[in-house]
Amino acid sequence: MTNYLDFEKPLAEIEGKAEELRAMARGNKEMDIEEEARGLDKKAEELLGDLYKSLTPWRKCQVARHPDRPHCKDYIDALFTEYTPLAGDRNFAEDLAVMGGLARFNDRPVVVLGHEKGHDTKSRIERNFGMARPEGYRKAVRLMDLAHRFKLPLISLVDTPGAYPGKGAEERGQSEAIARSTEKCLFIGVPHVSIIIGEGGSGGAVAFATADKVAMLEHSIYSVITPEGCASILWKDAGKMREAAEALRVTAQDLEKLGVIDRIIKEPLGGAQRGREETIKRVGDSIEGLLSAMDGKSSEDIVKARHKKYLDMGSKGLAA
Repeated sequence: MTNYLDFEKPLAEIEGKAEELRAMARGNKEMDIEEEARGLDKKAEELLGDLYKSLTPWRKCQVARHPDRPHCKDYIDALFTEYTPLAGDRNFAEDLAVMGGLARFNDRPVVVLGHEKGHDTKSRIERNFGMARPEGYRKAVRLMDLAHRFKLPLISLVDTPGAYPGKGAEERGQSEAIARSTEKCLFIGVPHVSIIIGEGGSGGAVAFATADKVAMLEHSIYSVITPEGCASILWKDAGKMREAAEALRVTAQDLEKLGVIDRIIKEPLGGAQRGREETIKRVGDSIEGLLSAMDGKSSEDIVKARHKKYLDMGSKGLAA
């Protein structure tokens, strides 16, 4: 069953009518409605193209959060072999919002980690909707240390509305854990490629995405705060999230212009949720290309180039 977003309601009506006609034909073999149904299919495809041709930043936020988009586990299952998950932060607990471990990518040994939101009610609650607690970021630091020690490239898949803001997380040092994870990203001496596959929210995303190469799916978002959170702070009205999304420059297209990301990965028409396998393949091709570009570089050169990248980014921002 297709889950339609608010702005896709006209599309839902057309596709629903086409399916209704075909259902009637299945019940009555004498009915010939295929030509009419194909006409509706064509109309739906044209409407889909029009809807996605110029999405507003807020609509991109909606697409990035679509529940049917491929999640971290889907990418790991499809792109990696010999995946061996590693659990726990060796300090407090396991955090199911963060998954990661050792694997092979195109037969290259790597460390992979990412945020996992879950795919149904039960798994979303278990995964805390992809919002990591301090132990999740400390687990990430442990995996980054492992990658550094054994000289394994690191691949991070980012999809989180932000770090978990609960009282317990704050008591256990949420901000410190995020800062340590971001710092570790800066200093590991191995290639690090990060892909924003859905939401890249706040420091919870930066803690995984401070990488040598950062790519975003075409309709993903990456921002310092959610549009709703920004609107609540600036205007005391979460209903102004559309204005906030515009102001925050959350889209991949804006962030590429600003030099925050290195590549945009094109999504199938209608978003990743309408072409999951194709999207996963494109992400895999991009990871391969970005990793290959860093082959042969020494640890010292990698860290030096990474530091320069982020220092230059700040300088450009100040100059602007």
